[in-house]
Amino acid sequence: MLIVAATPIGNLGDHTPRLVETLASAALIVAEDTRTTKKLIGALGVTTGADFLPLHEHNESEQIDKVLAVAASSNVVLVSDAGMPGISDPGFALVREAHRRGIAVSPLPGPSAVISALSASGLPTDRFSFEGFIPKKGKSGALSALATEKRTMVFFESPHRLADTLQVMSTVFGADRMACVARELTKMFEEVRTDTLSVLAQHYSEGTKGEITLVVEGFHGQEVSFDQAVADARQRVAAGERASDVAREIAKETGYSKRELYSALLGGDA
Repeated sequence: MLIVAATPIGNLGDHTPRLVETLASAALIVAEDTRTTKKLIGALGVTTGADFLPLHEHNESEQIDKVLAVAASSNVVLVSDAGMPGISDPGFALVREAHRRGIAVSPLPGPSAVISALSASGLPTDRFSFEGFIPKKGKSGALSALATEKRTMVFFESPHRLADTLQVMSTVFGADRMACVARELTKMFEEVRTDTLSVLAQHYSEGTKGEITLVVEGFHGQEVSFDQAVADARQRVAAGERASDVAREIAKETGYSKRELYSALLGGDA
């Protein structure tokens, strides 16, 4: 059996008794970083005779056969450095192949930065999407594709890119869109701050430290095509309104980029 096990994301006290029992009885422990996992096992006071095998983004495909050969007859525990394996961490390909080969897969629930941040954000939780890490390149385009996403969105982001990301989100999603920065969850310097994107962008403009989970409110405006949005904007400009003001207001109403709307108005193409 392959057991997909959650580990604490910060506070060691968040581990479960079942995690301790499972680690102690495993034949093989597959870890994103075996050094980190061995430190966790020591901190938990677990005694185990398990073998350890590293599995990370650079070697996952090479390790699958070794792992599943053991899982076919014994318990194998898959862990990441923190939280649930496979959630923006290695493990997906291994789990998929286990199913393909008919090997039982069982989750061992526990801490999750995604669920923890969402539950504490004060933003709608009935429907949400997990978007993972925001691309380093093409950030504006990637976020523009989500401008009319109605579900609450959850992202991971690095602390040194947070300020820029919040600024781009403020432009793409609208300055008044609500969001939450959940930083260092369950740790000593935990911070959960919910406000508009513009306020958050200003607050974190000089940078921050720690693990970041970012929760952003979904789109509540009226869905219209980009062509229709530009046509409406042109009518308002023809009636005497300033193009920049119209682009800003329609961007807020529709979720389209203010910059793209304004460019279309000036360029005459849509």
